[in-house]
Amino acid sequence: MLAPRKIKYRKPQKGRMRGMASSGDYVSFGSYGLKAMEVGWITSRQIEAARITISRNVRKVGRLWIRIFPDKSITKKPAETRMGKGKGAPEYWVAVVKPGRILFELEGLSEKEAQETFKLCSNKLPIKTKMVARRELGI
Repeated sequence: MLAPRKIKYRKPQKGRMRGMASSGDYVSFGSYGLKAMEVGWITSRQIEAARITISRNVRKVGRLWIRIFPDKSITKKPAETRMGKGKGAPEYWVAVVKPGRILFELEGLSEKEAQETFKLCSNKLPIKTKMVARRELGI
């Protein structure tokens, strides 16, 4: 499972998820990308499940880039614990995703194959997504 090796704060605050993605919002490595259409937390387990789904479909012909990383810890208190006594222990890790963020990128597949692969992948994710193609910078 994915988790950062070193972090500045062990128990970050919840934060607010408003607005659009300010970075990582265009396809920069592959030919096609899976773009987030809504706000959400994507856990390390969900990222891993999506990665496995994509890599099964891509096999050896394509290449995959994962553009998100779960660097925020989510804490939970044990069941049947009384109120107070501080914040719970870190339970799992999430990546904060905003609309417009590219989650995964693919290369070496046809558009139809990429569409099918991303459709299977999006079933594993808790947010709405859509496939986007790379925009070539025409000067």
